Amino acid sequence: MASSETLTSAEYIKHHLTNLTFGRLHDGTLGFAHNSEEAAKMGFWAINVDTLFFSLLLGGIFLYLFHKVAKAATAGVPSGAQNFVESLVGFVQDNVRSTACERNPMVAPLALSVFVWVFLMNLMDLLPVDLVPWLGGLLGIHFLKIVPTTDPNATFGMSLMVFGLIIYYSLKVKGVGGFLGELTLQPFGKFGMPANLLLEGINLLAKPVSLALRLFGNLYAGEMIFILIALMYGGGLVLAATASALQFVWALFHVLIITLQAFIFMVLTIVYLDMAHQEHH
Repeated sequence: MASSETLTSAEYIKHHLTNLTFGRLHDGTLGFAHNSEEAAKMGFWAINVDTLFFSLLLGGIFLYLFHKVAKAATAGVPSGAQNFVESLVGFVQDNVRSTACERNPMVAPLALSVFVWVFLMNLMDLLPVDLVPWLGGLLGIHFLKIVPTTDPNATFGMSLMVFGLIIYYSLKVKGVGGFLGELTLQPFGKFGMPANLLLEGINLLAKPVSLALRLFGNLYAGEMIFILIALMYGGGLVLAATASALQFVWALFHVLIITLQAFIFMVLTIVYLDMAHQEHH
């Protein structure tokens, strides 16, 4: 466990922003990195174990809870959990309705999964920044980041999944010719083909990048503020009292941020898939 009392401020921040990374060490063996510099040298094939663990754990919790509510669903007086899930499903369906992809039965479940999963991963940011790393330290775990969406590997992984679906449905609905036509013939017609390809290519590639970086940037900034507030607890009674008030206020505000970012990721997923389902003539 690294605390602000035993580390300098810079070391404390670096410790909390370093993932539990598994990969090839400098001596060629496989193992966990013992510092951020060692983790950076592991290269592309290194695995952020904490990101994988918490994202899969939260995904499993989501599936388990929704499956449990679905099995217990009744046509009579619904339970509170059933009411909540039905409201959430209706909320997502309202966002999918009236789009070109409404007829695709996969889009609404995907949008629901994206919203709830991203929200749960974002929600981890509200846990005290030292609590879970301290518990991990008791088990000999040197680094532990508990918010998967503060890892660009996670946000880019989800955005690339959406990007793959965009390409798939673009080709399925419009055909290869229609898809290539959109990239090369709009907006300047056949005589502006190079400019069309450049503009439309950038527009296409910007979709997964914007999805990933928007989510990562907002959650990373939120986590950083919590870490900076935690540093204040080591500065005496007055700073500790100020930190408590700031932490409470920021946590309340952050509830809006984590919900909004999950909603934006879901809505953009729907919008991008809607564009993939629309045929342009």
